[in-house]
Amino acid sequence: GAFFGAMGWFFSKYFRLWMGPPQDVIEQATLYTKIYFLGVPFSIVYNFGASILRSVGDTKRPLYFLVAAGVINVIFNLFFVIVLKMDVAGVATATVISQVVSCVLVVRYLVKTDGCHKLNLKHLRIVKSRLKAILFIGFPAGIQGSLFSISNMLIQSGINKFGSTVMAGSAAAANIEGFIYIAMNSFHHTAISFIGQNIGAGKHDRVKKTAVICLACVTVVGIVLGVIARLFGTFLLGLYVSGEAEYEGEVIKYGLIRMNYIAYPYFICGIMDVMSGILRGMNRSLSAMLITLACVCGFRILWIYTAFKAITTFEVLFLSYPVSWIICIAGQATALLIALKKDEKFRENRQNTPREI
Repeated sequence: GAFFGAMGWFFSKYFRLWMGPPQDVIEQATLYTKIYFLGVPFSIVYNFGASILRSVGDTKRPLYFLVAAGVINVIFNLFFVIVLKMDVAGVATATVISQVVSCVLVVRYLVKTDGCHKLNLKHLRIVKSRLKAILFIGFPAGIQGSLFSISNMLIQSGINKFGSTVMAGSAAAANIEGFIYIAMNSFHHTAISFIGQNIGAGKHDRVKKTAVICLACVTVVGIVLGVIARLFGTFLLGLYVSGEAEYEGEVIKYGLIRMNYIAYPYFICGIMDVMSGILRGMNRSLSAMLITLACVCGFRILWIYTAFKAITTFEVLFLSYPVSWIICIAGQATALLIALKKDEKFRENRQNTPREI
C-alpha cells in the first residue's frame, strides 16, 4: 500500500497525461489523484481487515465501518468544498479521511476481539507457508483488478476525446453507478466466503445452493437499483453538477447516455462479479483472472481499436461494457461447470478408493 501510494503521488501527472485529458482539467485531475493516492495504504488495510471479518462470517461490521466512513466522507466533502472552498482538493481530502476512519475502525476491532481472528500487533510476522497460499489465491485476484483498471483507463481515454463536458457527465454517472456496484459487490464477497467455508468443511452440497442464491440476489438488487438510478437520473446527476444552466443540461445529458448503457444492464456486471467470486471460493482464482483478462480487458481493448475507431461515438464506447460482461459470464459459466465436474469426479474417486485399516 505504501509503495503504490508513493508511486501514485509522484507519477500522477504522467498517468493523467497518458490518458489524454483536455488541457483545462489536467492540473485539477492531477491534484485529485495525488491526494487520493495518500489514502491507498489505509484503503488496502481496511479491505484486508474486512475480508478477515467476512471469512469468519461477520459481514455486518465491515458494512457498519463503511457506512460510518461514507457519512464522514459526505460531511467533510460539504465542509471542505462549501465552507473552505477547496474544490477538487477538498473532495480528495475528504475521501482520504474516510479511508483512514474505515482503516482505524477495522484494525481497532481486530485488536480488541477475543475470537480466532484476533490481531496481536506484537506478534506480527510472515509465515512462509501461509504467505504462499495467500499469494496463490490473492495474486491472480489482484492482477484481475489491475487489468480491469487498465481497460477502464483506455475507456476513459476515449471519453477524454469528447471534451470536459462529456467527462463531467460520465464522471457524475460513474459516481451514481458506484453505489449500485457496492451493493452488488457484497454478493461477490459473500460467494467467496460462504463457498470457501463450505468446501473447507466438506459441505460440497451447499456450494451450488450458495451460488444460486448469490446469483439470484445480485440480479434482483442490480435490476432494482439500476432502474431506480436511471429513472431518477436527472435529479441524481444534478447533485453532482454545478454551473450555468446550459452547462448543467449538457453534463446531465451525457450522464444519462452513459447510464442507459451501464445503469440499466448493471445487474449483468453483478452476475459477472459473483461468478468470479464463486470460482475464487472454489480455489479457481487463476481461472477467474485468465477469463477476465481475455473476455473483459482483451475484448475492450479490441473494441476500442476496432468498433470505436470505426464509429467514434459516445454510445459505441459504452456499449463495450455490457457486451464484455456477457462474454465474460459465458467464459465463467464454462469454467464453473468444468470445476464442478472435476470436484465431483475427485470426490467419487476418493470415496471408491479402498482405505487401509
